[in-house]
Amino acid sequence: MKSRKSVSLSSIVSYLDKELRIREISDSSNNGLQVENAGKVMRVACGVDASLEFFEAAQKRGANLLIVHHGLSWKDSLKMITHLNYKWIKFLVDNDMALYGCHLPLDTHPKHGNNVLIGRALGLKNLKPFGAYEGSKIAWSGNIPAGMKYVQFRQNVAKVFGRELMEMNFGPGLVKNVVVVSGGGCGLLSDAVEAGADMFVSGEPTLAGRNLLKDAGLNGLFGGHYVTEMFGVKALAEVVKRKYGIPAEFIDLGIKS
Repeated sequence: MKSRKSVSLSSIVSYLDKELRIREISDSSNNGLQVENAGKVMRVACGVDASLEFFEAAQKRGANLLIVHHGLSWKDSLKMITHLNYKWIKFLVDNDMALYGCHLPLDTHPKHGNNVLIGRALGLKNLKPFGAYEGSKIAWSGNIPAGMKYVQFRQNVAKVFGRELMEMNFGPGLVKNVVVVSGGGCGLLSDAVEAGADMFVSGEPTLAGRNLLKDAGLNGLFGGHYVTEMFGVKALAEVVKRKYGIPAEFIDLGIKS
């Protein structure tokens, strides 16, 4: 029987750490390798969240390295390996599955990041890092030089995200300057207002964000936390597949929140 190709876990982790600048970006997530396996990787599964639902789906596909945007280790969250921490860790260890988390490094990345990829998918021009969060510019801003009618832009965003949007149409009818912040990005709304944006694209809306958008006369389109943070991990699956020649795939759990 022909053996399956394997790659050393340390090789993939070293590459990802460097490519994503894991040690350079301050974050409440303990980014990088969070759970180790026996040292060999045959198949990779990428997902948005570290959860039993995702772990089980990856295990059924034979994956033994999981790469996620939202990992298990946040500050001292794994200080006690009890209750859910025990269930998560036990499942990974019992199935010899490694877990790699990349939170803010994957939001801000200029090539594989959630926000730049959304900006490119929307056809924005002059894309550049934007906003300040935990010491890093995690968002991206861009523009539509000739402008685009709000209705058309909303349709484009809905197509890119593949779902109906929550919209807050409080701004001008012509969209030119756009800020993109995946996930729970409303903390950067004030920055968008100060920068003169007329459109804010993000994942998860808040009541405070809604009020700020209305008072500032700014449009907001929200596609859901999960949906807007699939882009980076999808890109990493393709990167690993090309670089190492082993199967790597994004597993979509179909979450619409």
